Amino acid sequence: MWSAGCRRAAGPALLGLLLALLVPGSGAAKTGSGLVTCGSVLKLLNTQHRVRLHSHDIKYGSGSGQQSVTGVEASDDANSYWQIRGGSEGGCPRGSPVRCGQTVRLTHVLTGKNLHTHHFPSPLSNNQEVSAFGEDGEGDDLDLWTVRCSGQHWEREAAVRFQHVGTSVFLSVTGEQYGSPIRGQHEVHGMPSANTHNRWKAMEGIFIKPSMDPSADEATKIAEDSNPAAPSCVAFTLRLWTENKRGKGPDAW
Repeated sequence: MWSAGCRRAAGPALLGLLLALLVPGSGAAKTGSGLVTCGSVLKLLNTQHRVRLHSHDIKYGSGSGQQSVTGVEASDDANSYWQIRGGSEGGCPRGSPVRCGQTVRLTHVLTGKNLHTHHFPSPLSNNQEVSAFGEDGEGDDLDLWTVRCSGQHWEREAAVRFQHVGTSVFLSVTGEQYGSPIRGQHEVHGMPSANTHNRWKAMEGIFIKPSMDPSADEATKIAEDSNPAAPSCVAFTLRLWTENKRGKGPDAW
């Protein structure tokens, strides 16, 4: 049912992205040398605690009650994909390198909510709560983060920090782990100072290039469309890509 719905929602564009991911040498996929670009979909690894930034349709039982954001050790979880989007209209042209000091939004692909923080205490460490907020990529000004890095652009092989525009905290992990229902997942929170707990590196992902095939580029755009099925379709495509890399193949199509 899910795959059929995605076919209807995205059609050839989504298939174009899937083919771009599955064909060796594609300009759309893989980590490696180069720059992180606007529109890219990727996983982010906390270099100190070796967990990937993650979210899911589970709300906090305290604080804001919004969708929780955690860190997970697994590298193949589709709930760990985020899309790099502009902080303002036209502020992050598709395929352009993300500049150090640039303001971005990080949109969770599967649920369409943006990485967000505000003045609520986090449940385990009593730092600042980090949540996922909004609908279909639309939230508010507390979804804005500044990419802190050295040099001119965000390099894939380099660790960067994300500093919240509204409250100045840094996106961090300090090792606290949850119990049921998300046992073993790590708390993600905001901390007031830059340190080893808030360094992140780009990992698995789809890195958009300005010269990449237009059909694949259009497919990635569905994550930003008003169609409510779009985030699920991108996530479905990413799941097929992950399964293909693990030798399962895209049987669901």
